Amino acid sequence: MSASYDEFGLFHENAAEFGLPFADPPVVRREGVELEPGRSVSALVWGDSEPRLFFLHGGAQNAHTYDTVALALGLPLVCVDLPGHGHSDGAAAPADGTGDGMSPAGIARDVATACDALAPATELVMGMSLGGLTAIMLADQRPDLVRRLMLVDVTPGVNAEKAKAIADFVRGPATFPDFDALLARTMEHNPTRTESSLRRGILHNAVQLSDGSWVWRHQRDEVKRDVDEAAVASAARRAVDSAAMWDVVGRLAMPVMLVRGMRAGSVVDDDDVAEFRRRCPHVEVLEVDAGHSVQGDRPLELAAAVERFMRSPLTQH
Repeated sequence: MSASYDEFGLFHENAAEFGLPFADPPVVRREGVELEPGRSVSALVWGDSEPRLFFLHGGAQNAHTYDTVALALGLPLVCVDLPGHGHSDGAAAPADGTGDGMSPAGIARDVATACDALAPATELVMGMSLGGLTAIMLADQRPDLVRRLMLVDVTPGVNAEKAKAIADFVRGPATFPDFDALLARTMEHNPTRTESSLRRGILHNAVQLSDGSWVWRHQRDEVKRDVDEAAVASAARRAVDSAAMWDVVGRLAMPVMLVRGMRAGSVVDDDDVAEFRRRCPHVEVLEVDAGHSVQGDRPLELAAAVERFMRSPLTQH
């Protein structure tokens, strides 16, 4: 199965599943941006004109999570593989006073370099889950790059308890004996998604090893270590200082939209929304009949929200 995989050859399936027109394949290319010698970040660049949108995926995902959204929008945009995900290299080594490279603040530094190179004039930055926390930090570090901020099912109030089901899935087996075993586990975790969409997602987000087994792309450097050790290290790298990030939310001056999934699986609760509104009174909250992965459950609704939000005035608050 891996030998026949073409990452640009599955878009017609996305279009068919959601009733989108598909006369010709979209113009999409993969580009790399060097962060430092020997370390690069990879991204999907949609269209051949100046990108207007810049998308960041969630933890354990990759840039292809936004394929259907990108097809629905039909606009020039960039979807980044976060460090340690997809086709990107790992995170930077920890730096004194800046925290670990896989923290949202650390990832934001890498993402800023990619945005400068690929989408410096972007009109909107959207981040889901870990990508959303990263987008918050990017807005604080480089407000010139974040003219509008759109967050998908995440706030600084998300903690281990709220995200337990997702964490349990991500920290599952290090390897799978075959593709069918990986698909079965993924279907069990995502009972409302179609098998074809999950199969497509796995092909984008997993690789087959030389012995025939399969591993998630975001785990490819961890399979050499003890699974429990890797899980603990991964959790530590992603630890978020909730109080400090809430303070950042209080400083957001650009237009902000929070898209909240309302089904089981969402990690945002009423208290999170209330706190976000208290810290950032100008935030627009959009509730969608979706779980945590709004872009997977309701991609057309998310695309419509993006289009509408892009028309919002660039008023500083």
